[in-house]
Amino acid sequence: MSKYQKINIIVGWISFAIAAVVYFLTLEPTVSFWDCGEFITSSYKLEIGHAPGAPFFMILARFFSLFASGPENVALLINSLSGLASAFTILFLFWTITHLAKKLVVTGNQISNSQIATIVGAGFIGAMAYAFSDTFWFSAVEGEVYATSSLFTAVVFWCILKWENEEGKAYANRWLILIAYLMGLSIGVHLLNLLAIPAIVMVYYFKKYEPSRNGILMALGVALLLLGGAMYVIIPGVVKGAFLFDLFFVNVVGLPFNSGAYIFILLLIATLVWSIRYTISHGKVVLNTLLTALMVILIGYSSYSLIMIRSAANPGLDQNNPEDLYSLLYYLNREQYGDNPLIYGEAFNAPMLDENSYVEDKNVYIKKEGKYVVSYIKKKPNFKSSHKMVFPRMYTKGMSGRNPDEFAKWTGIKADQKEKPSFIQNLDFFFSYQVNYMYIRYFMWNFSGRQSDRQTYSGVIDGNWISGIPLVDNFRLGDQSLRPEHMTNNKGNNKYYFLPLLLGLAGLFYQYRKSTVGKKDFFVVLLLFLLTGLAIVVYLNQPPLQPRERDYAYAGSFYAFAIWIGLGMLAVLHVTKKVFRKDKLAIPVAFTLCFVAVPALFAQQNWDDHDRSDRYVARDLAYDYLNSCEPNAILFTMGDNDTFPLWYLQEVEGIRTDVRVCNLSYLSADWYIDQMKHKNYDSDPLPISLTEDKYLAGTRDVVYVLDDPRLTAYVAKNGGLDLKDAVEYVASDKESTKKIYGYEERIDHFPANKFRMIVDKEQVLKTNTLSEKDTANIVKQMMWEVKSNYIEKSGLILYDMLVQNNWKRPVYFSITVPSSGYYGLEDYFRLEGFAYRLVPINFKSDEMQIGGVNTDVMYTNLMSKFKWGNINHPDVYIDETCSRLCSNIRNNFLRLSESLLDEGKRDSAVQVLDKCVELIPNEKVAFDYLAILLAQSYYRAAEYEKGSQMIETISDRLVKEINYYMTLTPVSTSEFPRLKSRNFALLQELYRITAQYDQKELNQKIESDFKILVESYKKE
Repeated sequence: MSKYQKINIIVGWISFAIAAVVYFLTLEPTVSFWDCGEFITSSYKLEIGHAPGAPFFMILARFFSLFASGPENVALLINSLSGLASAFTILFLFWTITHLAKKLVVTGNQISNSQIATIVGAGFIGAMAYAFSDTFWFSAVEGEVYATSSLFTAVVFWCILKWENEEGKAYANRWLILIAYLMGLSIGVHLLNLLAIPAIVMVYYFKKYEPSRNGILMALGVALLLLGGAMYVIIPGVVKGAFLFDLFFVNVVGLPFNSGAYIFILLLIATLVWSIRYTISHGKVVLNTLLTALMVILIGYSSYSLIMIRSAANPGLDQNNPEDLYSLLYYLNREQYGDNPLIYGEAFNAPMLDENSYVEDKNVYIKKEGKYVVSYIKKKPNFKSSHKMVFPRMYTKGMSGRNPDEFAKWTGIKADQKEKPSFIQNLDFFFSYQVNYMYIRYFMWNFSGRQSDRQTYSGVIDGNWISGIPLVDNFRLGDQSLRPEHMTNNKGNNKYYFLPLLLGLAGLFYQYRKSTVGKKDFFVVLLLFLLTGLAIVVYLNQPPLQPRERDYAYAGSFYAFAIWIGLGMLAVLHVTKKVFRKDKLAIPVAFTLCFVAVPALFAQQNWDDHDRSDRYVARDLAYDYLNSCEPNAILFTMGDNDTFPLWYLQEVEGIRTDVRVCNLSYLSADWYIDQMKHKNYDSDPLPISLTEDKYLAGTRDVVYVLDDPRLTAYVAKNGGLDLKDAVEYVASDKESTKKIYGYEERIDHFPANKFRMIVDKEQVLKTNTLSEKDTANIVKQMMWEVKSNYIEKSGLILYDMLVQNNWKRPVYFSITVPSSGYYGLEDYFRLEGFAYRLVPINFKSDEMQIGGVNTDVMYTNLMSKFKWGNINHPDVYIDETCSRLCSNIRNNFLRLSESLLDEGKRDSAVQVLDKCVELIPNEKVAFDYLAILLAQSYYRAAEYEKGSQMIETISDRLVKEINYYMTLTPVSTSEFPRLKSRNFALLQELYRITAQYDQKELNQKIESDFKILVESYKKE
């Protein structure tokens, strides 16, 4: 082993160690939000998470979880997998850069000490830059798939460079086989790794052939064919082929289920083995390599067998229930999410041919009586061809419109226009939103700077890229020095002064201009950069209003740019040599300049907003959701953040397994209803009486809510349809229950939009749903109205449960369930923590607040029982997701304090208010509208000094924000005119409150500030 090789290995592992230490110091100690709770849960129990699954990641994570000292440390160990995978990514990135740098630095067979220092220094700069970059660091400290996916990309790219070194030697093609196997395994993590295929093909082409224009075009064509073959043939094709075999051998031959799959697998293996042996005996090297690569890809891809095996065991978490080949194919294709058109599709305002124009799409199969039976034929809307276009970016998805106002905002079209958007307008949206806002913005976050970690959907206030150079930032985004302190103090406010971008561009141009070899490598890295960046933009075809920032999808593109950052040191060295004329001085100077300008700057700027150590917010809020419920309760949720951490807490840590968490978003799926009808840990089955044939996919997916005039008198007299009768009416298959007055079509429907449920008072008291003191308030029957013209299957199942439950088990709705998930029941909600309990008392909900408050239970929960995850610790990072949830927390404290004041319990109310301010101070999350109401509650409790302090803080912030907004120039995507109007309204509210409670001095100050602002506004 040469001196260079030894140093290269040693410094590579030093890079790994530095990255590993940093990631473990900043690691999330427990579960995080979004999908992390689901991934950790499914990995620990080897259960089935959301489509398309990540079976190989689950196996790796399960292995790591075995080292946990207790269930409470499982999340930490699985998060450590991401940290370790990310550190290994840095190791392979270092070796990739040194490989490429060596070809630029060393021209002969000998390598000098100065050349070694140059090459290793370049590798270290690039590796450390990527290690501390925004997007990569974010994924490195949580239990998600993206860190492991990045590792696969790094390893396969490094492997093709190893093949390049050994090409022509015996067994060199083993590296190609290893790459194929890793590609197969990576399918069980994430498909992003497949985008490295074209770059790998180009390395192969440049090594084996003399480059030419036609040759390069042909190689690119082969690369795209291989990529398309992997994504659209191998991944779905193998499973689809196995299903078609099974369909034939089960339905035609009469064999048991899965027999056709076994025959297909045996035939596939036999064909591949015979073909490989044939190529060996006939000396067909290239064909042998391709066939062997195909075989090992399939071996790696076989990790998906875990999905079917575990699903067949019917675990507690079994999304889509993919235990047969058809369900697995549906699961792999992510059909539940629908398709985004890529080449040809409808515009967002495309009308259907007529009101009920649908075309058959595909058969949906189920198992029945030993055969595959068509349950129903899936249909899709048939739109007018006049509104279809090539390369549709402003598109519709099924019948759900894609935010006409948002398309108008980005392109200037009219939101209500009837004519099809022009192709130019379509491209305008593609470049302005999808390319610029959803890729270039993320790219600049990583290599120029970031304004804040607050997600926005346009505008100049938050979430933009910045540089830290006033001349540039002020020109684009307005005077940044006028931003209020709570904006500039945001931990996501990171400034890199274009230094990483400039160093990367220097490396890019240096590699391109440095010899023929450099040009070849440049095109390879460029291809990796484009295919993991802009190509993903085209493929994802993202509509506006994404639920979260999507920068993690482009980590591979940022990885490629980090290679150029490393090579940028060579460009800097080229300049410093001209200045110092001595390698011994020029090399350390170039290295120091590059290190301070990029990796050190990244670490200094990014540490505070990537350090998740000691943050237990997601885990503890999940604890609070579950402990808002009485024993054996049913808790309805609807989103990711109020479901996945709860699953984690129950499935992994074993906390409150008596509570059945039921996600209303899933309750329209037959497989989920089936799971809810089974016991899970200490939770009994949910009381669902409808049989499977009543809720199979394609059956009663939507139940229309109509106002049958023949029932008007009955409904008015009785207060609505009896809920039991209404559910039985919809569940009936009688012809009379499908006919609508005045229509001939058969439709599942409720014949009225008002419902009632008789209340058994004795049962309510017997089951402790309410106490004796509430007896006088118990209604004889609950009455409500559904204001939409339909409800989904989840609403039907919910109504069925209410009828069958009859108050036996407590029923709760998470506070984060939107109003669409209440199904008209909100007047009977009583807040007891992080959930509303359904009780037979009418609280007359209003637009501001829902239901009533159980002050006794809620006071105990908020003041002594609940945990808060270090949310108020000064050193704990509260990101945007946590900040959003802080609004829910403040609202809970507000509602409790107001209810206590209504009951005359002033001292308790003040304690609640003090606890809220202590828990979520202005320094952690800026006081908002809810804080105004908290201040008003202080006034109601005669705590005038505390209330005035809050209002003065809020008033000063509002004034500063308005002054800042007034300096900005509005465009179509600006959000600040709305924010400015909101702040004026809030100032008026502060003025009203201070006047109401006779706070004259503060009132006069607010009035004076308001007048000054109004005068400035008029001048503007």
